Amino acid sequence: MPVLFLVLAIAASGCTRGMNPVTGNTRALGYSWEEEIELGREADKQIQQQYGVYDDDEIEGYVDEVAREVLAESHMRRSDTPAQFRETEFTFRVLDSPIVNAFALPAGYIYVSRGLLAHLNNEAQLAVVLGHEIGHVAARHASQRAARQQLTQIGLIGGAVLGQSVLGDDAGSQILNLGGTAAQLISLSYSRGHERESDALGVEYATLAGYDAAEGSAFFTSLKRQRDQSGQSLPNWQSSHPDPGNREVRVRELAAEWSSRVSDVSATERNENAYRQAIDGLVVGENPRQGFTENNTFYHPDLEFQFPVPSNFDVVNQARQVVLVGPNEEALMGLTFAEEDTPEAAARSFASQEGLEVLDQGTRQFNGIRAQRVLGEAAQQNGGTVRVLAYFFEHEGASLMFQSLTTGEQYDNYRNTFVRTLEGFAPLTENDKLNRQPTRLYQQETDRSGPFQSFVDTSALPDGMTLNDLAIINQVEEDEQIEAGQMLKLPR
Repeated sequence: MPVLFLVLAIAASGCTRGMNPVTGNTRALGYSWEEEIELGREADKQIQQQYGVYDDDEIEGYVDEVAREVLAESHMRRSDTPAQFRETEFTFRVLDSPIVNAFALPAGYIYVSRGLLAHLNNEAQLAVVLGHEIGHVAARHASQRAARQQLTQIGLIGGAVLGQSVLGDDAGSQILNLGGTAAQLISLSYSRGHERESDALGVEYATLAGYDAAEGSAFFTSLKRQRDQSGQSLPNWQSSHPDPGNREVRVRELAAEWSSRVSDVSATERNENAYRQAIDGLVVGENPRQGFTENNTFYHPDLEFQFPVPSNFDVVNQARQVVLVGPNEEALMGLTFAEEDTPEAAARSFASQEGLEVLDQGTRQFNGIRAQRVLGEAAQQNGGTVRVLAYFFEHEGASLMFQSLTTGEQYDNYRNTFVRTLEGFAPLTENDKLNRQPTRLYQQETDRSGPFQSFVDTSALPDGMTLNDLAIINQVEEDEQIEAGQMLKLPR
């Protein structure tokens, strides 16, 4: 599989004209509908690999059921919509990520994270979010943006952005044999106009499905609170979905407008109990089963391995890879699964890449592991070289690739750090680390009245979560008075 990072760069040879299912108008678009379907299908594979799908059939089934109720009221399923759109299959997935995020790929692949589910309080809020993403697909916003840009990059993943500062524009594909369709695809950075349209469509679709769409405003309030608390970066939803204004107020206004327009629909459903029951026991925060860093060591309980982390490197842990980012983004290290069945085959494939000059290769022994080692160098388009040191070995029956890279001129400065980290890989045997379990959110009915903070055992909060974070998840303030019998989401 592609390594460290993947970028989707589609060169539009020229705009095409196509129909917008929402307006019924024909306009300039970046892709035909058939191209959008193929783009979404290929990118979906990478999304699943990079994020991981949340392993809970009941939650997945619940989200899918709500999503299809909303989809049934969308422009994608209306009798006057052309068959090519009406018959397009939609796929809804819950991703195993603590980040508050939802996004759509072209032609009907829609994702919500478990982090987003934790921040919703009822089914109506979920319906508005899903309707918003269905709206992006129905209005063909990705294709509209591609038509304007001609050369479109759909959702650069963080690793690619970091890597380009080291590798230049195309060195990544030269060295790391990239070429997958997309990874960590987080929709397009839509325009404010697109966001306003999708907000309106989300409210419309949810209302027609019988939901009290005004409930969706609470989600946007939670996002604003997250933004204000961080003081810097936006939640992923808002970084890829630019805020067109006071969204919580606008959603309430749109909901009131649509409720008055559809007299034959009783748009009052919130289904709080059903929602809370569906997400009871949801993993919250980072899941240590998928890897965690402690005392400058990365541990992976499920895959039973560990390796040291240099003190000045940041860890980016994903479902199919772990990336270490050096100071000033001058160096990268990454551990991932190799495509080939054996370390020997993986090393040969890596060494034979076009544009890579092999400087040295051989075999290394460490911690009971026999690894194939390749040191290579490639020219950057913007001048200079990039040097990569890669190890290929077997662990628990799988072929792994652990590699490091920096510029040719910086390699000597990082060589010892690279070797210590790569050769520090070892099987994990400590029971304390192997048995580490995630924190989960459970629904609890209060048996008394009191401020929210009085119901929280702060020692049960997962690493990195504050009391205010939990208050935002519950859509209350830390000192807000909670009445007896009220339901709360509390960690255990």
